Amino acid sequence: MAPNLTVVSTIVALPFVAAALSPLLYRVLGERTGYAGALVAAASFGLLATQADSYGTVSASWVPALDVGVQFTVDGWGLLFALLASGIGVLVFVYSARYMHGEEGLARYYAALLAFMGSILGVALASDLVVVFLFWELTSLCSFVLIGHYTDDDDSRYSARMAMVVTVGGGLCLLAGLLVLSVAAQDALGRATFDLTAMLANDEAMRAALRESGLFVPALVLVVVAAAAKSAQVPLHFWLPNAMVAPTPVSAFLHSATMVKVGVYFLGRVRPLLMSPEWVLLVATLGLLTMTVGALLAVAATDIKELLAYSTASHLGLMVAGFGFDIVYGGEAGAFHLLNHALFKAPLFLVAGIVAHEVGTRSLDELGGLWRELPVTAAVTVVAALSMAGIPPFNGFYSKELLFEAAYEVAHEAGGLAWLYPAVATVASVFTVVYSVKFLAMFFGERRAPVADIHRPPVALVAPPAVLAAAAAVVSVAPQLAVDAIVQSAVEATATGEANLEVGLPTHFTPPVGMSAVAVVGGLAAYPFTGRLAALVGRGVEAPVPVRPSGWYDWVVSTAETTSARFGAFVHNGLLRTYVTWVAAAGSLLALAGFAAVGVVPEVSGLGVPLAVTIVLTIAVLAGVAVTIASSHVAGVLTLSILGFMIAIFFILASAPDLALTQLVVETLVLLIFLLVLQRLPSFYSDIQPLVLARDAGVSVLVGAMAFVAVLSTAPGPDADPTSVAAYYTEQAVPGGGGANIVNVILVDFRAFDTLGELLVVTVAALAILVLVTMRTRSEEVAPDSEDDPVPDGGDSL
Repeated sequence: MAPNLTVVSTIVALPFVAAALSPLLYRVLGERTGYAGALVAAASFGLLATQADSYGTVSASWVPALDVGVQFTVDGWGLLFALLASGIGVLVFVYSARYMHGEEGLARYYAALLAFMGSILGVALASDLVVVFLFWELTSLCSFVLIGHYTDDDDSRYSARMAMVVTVGGGLCLLAGLLVLSVAAQDALGRATFDLTAMLANDEAMRAALRESGLFVPALVLVVVAAAAKSAQVPLHFWLPNAMVAPTPVSAFLHSATMVKVGVYFLGRVRPLLMSPEWVLLVATLGLLTMTVGALLAVAATDIKELLAYSTASHLGLMVAGFGFDIVYGGEAGAFHLLNHALFKAPLFLVAGIVAHEVGTRSLDELGGLWRELPVTAAVTVVAALSMAGIPPFNGFYSKELLFEAAYEVAHEAGGLAWLYPAVATVASVFTVVYSVKFLAMFFGERRAPVADIHRPPVALVAPPAVLAAAAAVVSVAPQLAVDAIVQSAVEATATGEANLEVGLPTHFTPPVGMSAVAVVGGLAAYPFTGRLAALVGRGVEAPVPVRPSGWYDWVVSTAETTSARFGAFVHNGLLRTYVTWVAAAGSLLALAGFAAVGVVPEVSGLGVPLAVTIVLTIAVLAGVAVTIASSHVAGVLTLSILGFMIAIFFILASAPDLALTQLVVETLVLLIFLLVLQRLPSFYSDIQPLVLARDAGVSVLVGAMAFVAVLSTAPGPDADPTSVAAYYTEQAVPGGGGANIVNVILVDFRAFDTLGELLVVTVAALAILVLVTMRTRSEEVAPDSEDDPVPDGGDSL
């Protein structure tokens, strides 16, 4: 049974409607608005559950001319991600209602949180790439608002800007990658489409088209960079720990369960489309590198949320590495760990909030022995932290074991340097055990805070992480139950072949089992040396800028600010002539670069220019040269009019009397207007500098070259068949526009753009005249070297 378009659209739209109503809800409900948000999330979750057996695609046309539609696909992979977003959203909203008590800006907070949830649901279910991109960028926008919730705090604003710069920069890469895929679809599918479902259904043809056009590697790199920015992969991982300045519910929702997984989700989605040796090399290597770096940084962390942030990056690397391997175990590891990580990491962030809320500190050096006052929270932490460490039989063990299977099988088949894959995965897992035990240790061992300073948390704070820990425990006890319920269908949607996921505790020794044993035993053995490891990592983190990504970010931002301040004063100097120069030069360069990129070579031979046209154009060229050497304003204006009238005659000779008439009227009016305002123009501006003259000449040549190439490249040649030109216009005509009549087609569908351009020209001319009139107060009465002269001697002028 196919999914219902109304139901799927409601699932995505409901959070946005609630976000728009949040200010009103907050005025009515106050701080209980969080519970209303929980109801909205629960409604989306329930509607999603009704579509569990209704896989398929539904769509509604949006921009038919570009084959863009509001298209949603319900399958196991999208459903898993959407259920996690809405299900954990219920618990986060309940937690927020108590945790955010007494905070300011709650209407904005809940509106952004609801809009964020809707954006995640949109990314999970959308299958048109344009719609995917829109929701992708909405997640960045909502994240910016939520990370910067404390608007008066400098660190909050800094971190919000950092997250925005990195994730939106990745979004631009995604946009470029999607355009490349659309171009390839023209050859593979016979139409330039953004329909991801159609691309995946013809993945072999798409790969062949990308290979033939030389766009496969650019498309792959652009998509991976976008996913790496969103999912905090090395070297773009630095924004995630900085984002921990956000309220704890935001960290639990955005930075553990949903937003940071958007990149992983999209890699899983396009995995069947881009799977190749290049994909394995780039994605698997990136994932394992991030897994290791994140684990090392988590070991050195001293703040509980910082530890969880780096551990999140590490586990995201595990998922990315899983999807990077081209065997079935890799896809299984990535899909299953998406679920497992959400179930153990979200409660750990909520636990961190409880500890900070009730104990009053997030420093690991000041925490210990908390289980006596926080027994339920301690029990939740035990389940979640051991799952994070991958200790059997907790749920994190099963998906990590699948990664070990994938890494070992790829290395066994490829040999050579590929053996680094299982080696790095094992080493990273050793450090995973170390930081997991480090986090767990704050509830055991020596008490470091006075008993009187520790308070029992309210039920509204304890219940959400307890529910998630209980779900993690269920998966730990019966992993195959979770696989059969949702994970298997998710694996099938991301697989490159047949996949039948079966998980459980190992019954005999295998190399992956040995890797797990080394990771657990090695991590427990290394834990007593955590201080030394942290010191070593700390020295690396505090190294000079070249090896510290956040240092590079700060350097780039500060350099951009300084450069912009200097360059801005140079460009925006208040002179119209300067603005025209920059616009004309930049536009011409971009046009010429576009011609060069597509290999346009203008044909200049065989033009067959008649003698009359040659004479007229020669006079026009001579008039143009004469304008530059005219001895007075009157001579210059009259000479310029000669150029304009020659163009009008050219139009007559080219059988375009309508254009000639327009040119004659405009030229006559411009001549009269110039003559009327000549008396208002100053007779002296300033001495012309050679560099200014050279600049103007260069811009003129550049604009002329652009126009020359554009005309020769677009105009039909002398041997062109007139009927073929007419057929082109009729084929491109808008349906229903009377395309049988070629004159109607040109006038209605194409000349409308020409009319728009003419209106633009008239508008620009009117603005120029307005500037000339307003300059009437500037005259030769002001000496060019006086202090009051707005244009210094030798400077630029209008």
